[in-house]
Amino acid sequence: MLFTLIVLLSLHLVVEREVRSKAEAKKSEIEAQMWRFLLLLQTWLLIFCLPFSICLASPAPWVMRISCGSRVNVHTPPTNTLWYKDFAYTGGIPTNSTATSYVAPPLKTLRYFPLSEGPNNCYNIKRVPRGHYSVRVFFALVAHQDPDPNFDNEPLFDISVEGTQIYSLQSGWSSHDDQVFTEAQVFLIDGTASVCFHSTGHGDPAILSIEILEVDDRAYYFGPEWGQGVILKTVTRLSCGNGKSKFDVDYSGDRWGGDRFWNKMPTFGQNSDKAISTENSIKKASNAPNFYPEALYQTALVSTDSQPDLTYTMDVDPNKNYSIWLHFAEIDVSITGVGKRVFDILINGDIVFEGVDVAKMSGDRYTSLVLNTTVAVKGRTLAITLHPKEGNHAIINAIEVFEVITAESRTLLEEVRALQALKSALSLPLRFGWNGDPCVPQQHPWSGADCQFDRTSNKWVIDGLGLDNQGLSGFLPNDISGLHHLQSINLSSNNIRGAIPSSIGTITSLEVLDLSYNFFNGSIPDSIGQLASLRRLNLNGNSLSGKVPVPLGGRLLHGASFNFTDNSGLCGIPGLPTCGPHLSAGAKIGIAFGASVAFLVMVICSMCWWKRQQNILRAQQIAARGAPYAKARTQTTHDIQMTRHHNHGYARTAAENGPSLLS
Repeated sequence: MLFTLIVLLSLHLVVEREVRSKAEAKKSEIEAQMWRFLLLLQTWLLIFCLPFSICLASPAPWVMRISCGSRVNVHTPPTNTLWYKDFAYTGGIPTNSTATSYVAPPLKTLRYFPLSEGPNNCYNIKRVPRGHYSVRVFFALVAHQDPDPNFDNEPLFDISVEGTQIYSLQSGWSSHDDQVFTEAQVFLIDGTASVCFHSTGHGDPAILSIEILEVDDRAYYFGPEWGQGVILKTVTRLSCGNGKSKFDVDYSGDRWGGDRFWNKMPTFGQNSDKAISTENSIKKASNAPNFYPEALYQTALVSTDSQPDLTYTMDVDPNKNYSIWLHFAEIDVSITGVGKRVFDILINGDIVFEGVDVAKMSGDRYTSLVLNTTVAVKGRTLAITLHPKEGNHAIINAIEVFEVITAESRTLLEEVRALQALKSALSLPLRFGWNGDPCVPQQHPWSGADCQFDRTSNKWVIDGLGLDNQGLSGFLPNDISGLHHLQSINLSSNNIRGAIPSSIGTITSLEVLDLSYNFFNGSIPDSIGQLASLRRLNLNGNSLSGKVPVPLGGRLLHGASFNFTDNSGLCGIPGLPTCGPHLSAGAKIGIAFGASVAFLVMVICSMCWWKRQQNILRAQQIAARGAPYAKARTQTTHDIQMTRHHNHGYARTAAENGPSLLS
């Protein structure tokens, strides 16, 4: 858009400069007129093309369409709409679907959720830009079911979006085209979208497709209550005087409208009205923020002389608030101007709009007018009545009715993560259905998790865990400390192993801790002794050892109930063996190391002594076997020495007497 603007402005400056230069040069008048014409043409192009370029450059709404159970992307006729494959969003089982109604997209697969996988199952869609969205869910029947649906094979279940229940399927939905889907306007602000299905015990939830369509941030603003804390669930959309139901795409509507479905309403019945239509263009139709399709205003119902009041009546849930949007355009050729048709609008007998003159309030004939009001309905009937005051006839083009639902507060994120870590560490069976939000919708909390609303944070928190005797295995993770609002933990009679995490001692609100009849080992963390609110502690039937923290022993005197039996290694309080001298961990390590060194020295010394003894013994044995030979050898040596001594003496005497003898 910015590039187009720069180019057009540059062209304008170039042409204007050229005109001036030509004029200054006093060229021919014809040439000057030509350049003036080009300047005028360029100016008009700037005026008309700039809005067009802005329109072309405006971002398209974010869209995610999922064909549930499909292993490949799918394009559906007649609009070649893209549906993404169903991959890595949820559990459940993909299978083929029955033929859908003309309202539902022509998809051939679905995903269903057997109760064995838990009562709660969710599609968790990530990387959703922050914004306002129309979320729509289509249902279907599994293909192997009876093609002629009846009460026995129709799955009935509840649907929630972002933790708020928006719809409960009623018996007979599969035989009514306008009941094969539900839709709600909701704000998505945390980068994800959660759509959950809750079993009610009658069949397995089966989902054909999910659509998340971005709409204008101010779409369907109805007053001060509107905002992120409110969800608008679509009850009905009626195209009055039209004999065929259509989507926005069929009307060539703007994509920012969310591709709404408009149910046909050829008559209100009992000869109370007649249908009229026009091919004239309708002004102010597709305007922000709701972007209604122009064709919606080209048909209408008009009351008759025999029954001037125009009344539409529908069944609704009692004690709810409903936002009602009424659409008008004066397309009756018999009404030529302002004041020719005036009527009051009543909801359940109360006037909500008085003296409505469509031509006057819209500004002209063939111009759209939208009126909105929100009413509280105590009974089960919603009646919209148009009562003529001038002209003897009333007119209406379309009706929208939404149930105003207060969005549920979610569970504190830290506690959700702690429960998810606990689910993984304990290998929690699928039947528990720990999916979605633990506490909302309130009709379908997680099994074994007790919830309480915390008014300080305006969030739900977990104040109790009751998972006793459920065949759980695994270990107790340190992440359990994230459940810092817990008052009671009961994990007894399972197969949980490992040490009791010391982090459990940081849950200061804990009053009851029952870990009995598991396979916990190691010592009792000293931190548990610091839990001032703890009044019942059952650790019996485990493999714990070491000294019971002293504060726990003192607490017994104040009425607390503690059970440490069937742990052969525990000591330190009445009823358990007396503990020996208390040594620190460092001292225990030092003693163990010293003992190991001493033992090693003893082993080495013993080996040396044994070796020496073996050498001595061997020498003695050798001496005993060779004694006579050794004696003889000794005597011979002695004789030789004596002989040598004698000869030496003789030689010396001869030498001394030698000269005398020679002479």
